[in-house]
Amino acid sequence: MLKLIFFIFINIFFLNTSFASKQGGSCFWDNKNEISCLEINGHISNESKYSQSGIKKIIITKKQIEEIGAVDLIDVLKTVPDINITQSGPKGQQASMFMRGTGSNHTLVMINGIAINDQSTTQGLHDFGVDFIQTIQQIEVYPGSSAVHFGTNAVGGAVNIIMTGDYKDSFSLASDNSANYELSGNKAFIYDEASLNIKLGSVKNETISARGNSSDEKDAVKNYSTNINYEKFLNDNLRFYNTVYLRQTKAEYDNSNTNQTGYEGNNKMGSLQFGLENQVGSKKNNYILYYNLYDREYDERGVIDTYESEILGLKYDLSRVISDKISFGAGSEYKYDWGYFDNNGSYQASTKGHSDNLALYSNLGWNIFQNSNVSLFGRIDDHKQTGRNNTYKVNFEQGFKKLNLGISYMNGLRNPTLYEMFGTDNFGYSGNRNIKPEKSNTYEIYSNIKFNENLSLTLSAFRSNIKNNIEYINNKYQNDNDNINLNQSGFNNHLNFQLNDTSINLFSSFLSSKKENRADQLRRPEKNYGLNFLQKVNNSFLGNLNFNLSYNHYGKHFDTHSSNFSTIEIDSADIIDLKITKKLNNNDFYIKVTNALDENYQKPHGYNQENRVLKFGIKY
Repeated sequence: MLKLIFFIFINIFFLNTSFASKQGGSCFWDNKNEISCLEINGHISNESKYSQSGIKKIIITKKQIEEIGAVDLIDVLKTVPDINITQSGPKGQQASMFMRGTGSNHTLVMINGIAINDQSTTQGLHDFGVDFIQTIQQIEVYPGSSAVHFGTNAVGGAVNIIMTGDYKDSFSLASDNSANYELSGNKAFIYDEASLNIKLGSVKNETISARGNSSDEKDAVKNYSTNINYEKFLNDNLRFYNTVYLRQTKAEYDNSNTNQTGYEGNNKMGSLQFGLENQVGSKKNNYILYYNLYDREYDERGVIDTYESEILGLKYDLSRVISDKISFGAGSEYKYDWGYFDNNGSYQASTKGHSDNLALYSNLGWNIFQNSNVSLFGRIDDHKQTGRNNTYKVNFEQGFKKLNLGISYMNGLRNPTLYEMFGTDNFGYSGNRNIKPEKSNTYEIYSNIKFNENLSLTLSAFRSNIKNNIEYINNKYQNDNDNINLNQSGFNNHLNFQLNDTSINLFSSFLSSKKENRADQLRRPEKNYGLNFLQKVNNSFLGNLNFNLSYNHYGKHFDTHSSNFSTIEIDSADIIDLKITKKLNNNDFYIKVTNALDENYQKPHGYNQENRVLKFGIKY
């Protein structure tokens, strides 16, 4: 309660001083262009004008998402060199993401800059297999330790899902050779000072069995999602906005040994955000009230396990341009988490717990010379169970005529989740309130070379380690008894070529992810690479066509055998997707072939991946 009172006090202070600025100008909706004169985007905290160079960000727009024909979030993220994803079967099945060699528990997932990691899961994992793309506007990826920017879990990096409006009406429908479907639509209501966008989406997929065997049994998934966005200009400089995101995914799955029927998961999630943004010149203030709810049920032939978590939070951010060389940003965030875990296995145990955290953060950006920037970031997290922990980051970037060079040092933090502290499983109570937080240190060197207006190359090399690793040992979550650090190092590159109607993106990743005793971490390929090729054609014979080719190579890696639990090597795989889009009267008609070579592969071991799929779709 004292944390909450302190949070409210400091923000009342800033509220009374921030809105005293003289209002001026005119800022209303541009109905012709369907945009507002204030930037409409997911708000990222701990960023000011001259500190932006110190925050690495990969932006994937809605246009790019549509060009590759993505169905779910996995389709998009697999094109990022820093990311490797494994999924326990076809679409809709549980999926884990390894960013820069770290585990899924080290990746923070956000909606409009607000963390949504499910506290009721083991280690705060986000299941990327249940996120479909129909209601998502944009995706931002922050590779590398980002805890100082966003808080706990962002040890390996962060993913920000932007949920804003389209500002125009649209509808899309697709079906494949297995009679599966994808359906989405957007309805926009735009007024002089306000807008309302309603997006609806639904997906049904039933192609193969999740388990890797010859059975004809198929595991189906159905997804329903809703995204509602409302924004209104209260005056020339003050904007109120509201986002509602609802998602439900029902998926059949197979247990660890067989592909028997009767296993189903029901994953429901809701996110509600209210924001108030004030911008006058170079001064910006943002207030956010948010609430997240997770409700997961697993039905194993009549035995139902339930996992629930809720998060209520308040957040405030400010940014200022102090001079033509210096900018400043700061903020605070208070959140309260509580969860309930009901396991009906052998021990039939039920537990519940709660925690809270108060964070204070700031940044300073200094433009030393015309092409030289220094960025300093700091954050304090005061957690109910783990106490006070500090994170910081130092970044220097030097620009030349066609070359930018940068170097960073940062540390990271992952506090234990509600499940790790209070959870239960088939063996009884597994929680541990005395766990120490995981901490990391990361060094990174990066560069961007712009050869000309059409060709650029991005390179990055990093090394990091994680200590106090939290593991499930002897039926209980605790820090690794051997105090073995997790070490990651790697090299990534991304070549981009753009000339008129031709676009080529080449990427590769070389990764080493090992424990301190030199043992390889599982499901982390040492080599991944791929390309995305887009060619636009517009002539009298073919008309207006887009050709898109996507190629991904997943390197060899180690995994645990699904039956005898021994460590085995998984072969590499080469996956090619093709898409042809025909534009006709402002409508898009397309054909897409997924896994065109019909590659038979497993990732992870024991679980099938989708064979060749032929899909037809229309968007208007």
